[in-house]
Amino acid sequence: MEEEKSFKDTDVKENVNGGSTPIVPIDDVTIRFAGDSGDGMQLTGAQFSDTVAASGLDVGTLPDYPAEIRAPLGTLHGVSGYQIHFSTHEVHTPGDSIDVLVAMNPAALKVNIKDLRKRGIIIANADAFDKKNLELANYETNPLEDDSLQNYEVYAIPITKTTISALKDLNLSMKVVVKCKNFFALGVVYWLYNKAPDNTLNWIHDKFQKSPDLIEANSRALKAGYYYGETTEIFTNRFDIKPSTILPKGLYRNINGNDAVALGLVAAAANSGLQLFLGSYPITPASEILHALSKYKKYGVKTFQAEDEIAGISTAIGASFAGCLSATSTSGPGMSLKTEAIGLAVISELPLVIVNVQRGGPSTGLPTKTEQADLLQAIYGRNGECPVPVLAATSPSDCFTMTYEAARIAIKYMTPVIVLTDGYIANGSEPWKIQKLADLPKINVTFRTNPEGFYPYLRDEFLARPWVKPGTKGLEHRIGGLEKQNITGNVSYDPENHQIMTKIRAKKIKNIEMDIPELQVDGDPSGELIVLGWGSTCGAIADAVENVRAKGRKVSFAHLKYLFPFPKNTGNVLKKFNKILIPEGNTGQLSKLIKSEYLLDTIIYSKVKGAPLKSPEIESKIEETLLKNN
Repeated sequence: MEEEKSFKDTDVKENVNGGSTPIVPIDDVTIRFAGDSGDGMQLTGAQFSDTVAASGLDVGTLPDYPAEIRAPLGTLHGVSGYQIHFSTHEVHTPGDSIDVLVAMNPAALKVNIKDLRKRGIIIANADAFDKKNLELANYETNPLEDDSLQNYEVYAIPITKTTISALKDLNLSMKVVVKCKNFFALGVVYWLYNKAPDNTLNWIHDKFQKSPDLIEANSRALKAGYYYGETTEIFTNRFDIKPSTILPKGLYRNINGNDAVALGLVAAAANSGLQLFLGSYPITPASEILHALSKYKKYGVKTFQAEDEIAGISTAIGASFAGCLSATSTSGPGMSLKTEAIGLAVISELPLVIVNVQRGGPSTGLPTKTEQADLLQAIYGRNGECPVPVLAATSPSDCFTMTYEAARIAIKYMTPVIVLTDGYIANGSEPWKIQKLADLPKINVTFRTNPEGFYPYLRDEFLARPWVKPGTKGLEHRIGGLEKQNITGNVSYDPENHQIMTKIRAKKIKNIEMDIPELQVDGDPSGELIVLGWGSTCGAIADAVENVRAKGRKVSFAHLKYLFPFPKNTGNVLKKFNKILIPEGNTGQLSKLIKSEYLLDTIIYSKVKGAPLKSPEIESKIEETLLKNN
């Protein structure tokens, strides 16, 4: 315990409300940390969001990575960012415009200034604005000195030099010392928003417990940044946001979508009594699911990093045949490679959870940017008549719920199930109320053990075939990719049998609509306009609808989490409105499905820019739609 006291600064906590700078109460703020990919912006943002969440505020985050593994320092395409929106009210999105930009170099300023609101705050590392970095960012003059930023509140701080000064007596290389500057910047922001840095100081101690010099260096840099704000008095105000009162009581943790997927699978395995197996191949932005699950080895979770995407899903199918709860994770290009194996899981009728963390495409496309363009691929992207249920998560925490639900459906109906998330909610985070296993829907598993009257393709009331563990005495059987004879499971090329099996597989998936919630309408059940969304657009649409209603306009909102099959009341819900507006991160894929299924006209609002939809954009489209023909 004495060692722990040596790095904690109790004075920091005691002085959170001290100093002469006025503290202004506010309800809501959005901050973006930006710099080179080697400046530690993801770590800085994650630490700040964890601290804010721990203080009882609702939080939404948006990490933004450059596609290059390590772009040249100081270049525009090497800028990495992390955005945090926190509020005393409910947070639906990571924020539309930013209130504070922390720019560690000119490139970070150049790339992100367009998103900063007028009179917003810029905290810039003045030391990085030298001739070389200005040229790399295509600045002819120094924006910190040429009045081009007069619409903003600019604080040019010598972050690098001050960090070096604070650590000058430590026996560390200059390279290591300079790397600590992100913690200095974080300390300044902690002070500005009246947050004690204790959580981060504890994290530093745990992270570098084998390197006392690094504990001292990073802790000292963090405190130096905090006290820089306190002692220099360059800021006219500090800000404070009171804890949220809208979050239900409970134990919370900050969680991103990929971690939530992993925990959803772990929970489903625990509640079903099955061993969990993940067969996967690393691919951005889904790799963290594999990394997260590998940490649960002591709980019996088995993870396998395969040599390619095909091997990843094939091992998962094998594990499912062996009686495991099996899953595979990927992104769009990997989904393409898994297509044939998905068909094998369909014709073999084995339970399998397939998680597709969507990214910009086609081909390699935009590996680190988000998109919603794999919807039609998920529903139709296989050879033959090959129906697979498709679910979509709406937020980072909802990734837990929908992954768990996918496992339930997969086991109950003996089918692969696709879960669509995307880079936005996979990397973004928010507070998540930790679930108790007993409160989750029960997942019942029955393995066939009685050989009397057994056939591999007998059906229960849900049209699911029996699940048999290999080696069960008297229940030896064969499954595979060739068409099966109804009931017996023998290989069959009979055309009439193929028609029967095709219809059975389709009906089994169609029947799932009786086992999922009906589509709920937020607002009037009928009227002029309903805004229909799916997946990660939920928060932006909710904010947009709320803003339009605040102006006295009537608009309803519904959001789809089950994309195939649709909830059974979807058609009846939509037919009660004169106009259906569908915002989505593609060129209108859900709109095509709605038109095809229900013969209803839709209004498309699409955005394919590698970024999530923003509520002001949707709000503008709603108002335009309401005014048209009125």
